[in-house]
Amino acid sequence: MNYRKLGNTGFLVSEVGIGGEYLEDESLKTTVDTMHAAMDLGVNILDIFMSEPNVRTNLGAGIKDRRDKIYVQGHICSIWENGQYGRSRDLEKSKFFINDLFTRLDSDYIDIGMLHYVDTMDDWRDAKQNGIVDYMLKLKQQGRFRTLGVSSHDPLVAQEMVNSGVFGVLMFSINPMFDLVLNQVETIDYLEHPELGNIDHISINKSRAQLYSLCEEKGVGITVMKTLGAGRLLKAESSPFKVPMTVNQCIHYALSRPAVSSVLIGARSVSEIEDAVSYCDAADEEKDYSAVFAHLTNEQSGACMYCNHCLPCPVHIDVAQSTRILDEARQYGMNDSLRREYAALGHKASECVACGACEKRCPFAVRVIDNMKEAAALFE
Repeated sequence: MNYRKLGNTGFLVSEVGIGGEYLEDESLKTTVDTMHAAMDLGVNILDIFMSEPNVRTNLGAGIKDRRDKIYVQGHICSIWENGQYGRSRDLEKSKFFINDLFTRLDSDYIDIGMLHYVDTMDDWRDAKQNGIVDYMLKLKQQGRFRTLGVSSHDPLVAQEMVNSGVFGVLMFSINPMFDLVLNQVETIDYLEHPELGNIDHISINKSRAQLYSLCEEKGVGITVMKTLGAGRLLKAESSPFKVPMTVNQCIHYALSRPAVSSVLIGARSVSEIEDAVSYCDAADEEKDYSAVFAHLTNEQSGACMYCNHCLPCPVHIDVAQSTRILDEARQYGMNDSLRREYAALGHKASECVACGACEKRCPFAVRVIDNMKEAAALFE
């Protein structure tokens, strides 16, 4: 495993880290086995944004007796209400659920206290006005948060967070689909910024390029989410490049951006974390992603990343799972396996009341209501 400085925090983190999200539906044994395998392979950073109680408890068991061997990136403002994940800027709720995380991890500190999911200036204003930021600073003063970070999907808002001077870590979604395809309003040539690459016919979103450079300038370390584009980049059918990328290529792309310290790969098994960590031993030609960009198209705007940041849903639809099943039916055609998966969902797409709250929350501009209508028509 290779290690990098996490900005100016003083932490040395593994280039490949682990995002705990995909362990949410796994057993205690699978979670513990996956975490032990990850740490045995040198992984030393774990992200826990999830508020679901069982996954927090299971991850706590997975790092028990090894707590000093791993940096935990734990999120405040991620809550669990009415059996669903949610995001809140309510101070008392935020306090309750961050203390719940301390308890379930059986730890009196969290290495990187993350302000969860700030994608608008209103989010940032509310976090300050409602006392969330002051509370985070208090926890840092007490040593319960060793350093502070923030997660975002929006480059302009993220720049504001970096410039605030509050945060030493930024968790940001980085992959070539986001940099080169989505939201490509302002672009900047790679040739003008050789640190971003050397492919003369490709441009990167200007705001994103500026963000990465700003983080480097300010000493803010970036931890990366959505490295594989929720798996879309690994399949020709769903990739905007019309050819599949490999896990090694996706990891290498993210690690090639300025200020990036660690790429957090979602893994739900020992084999998946082993596959991710194999990047460290891959040959240069296995990591090279440049040829993929020759196939660049602009067809992926509004693609669901299955993150469920659109929740909570008033009728408890699992939007991520419903959309994933729909996408697979779109790409590969209907089959009995997909019908069984859809039938097993607790709440069906036809229950959607088209309130639009999910679309306002979605960081990727997904047309959720249209997807739910299509899923209902196809499966019901």
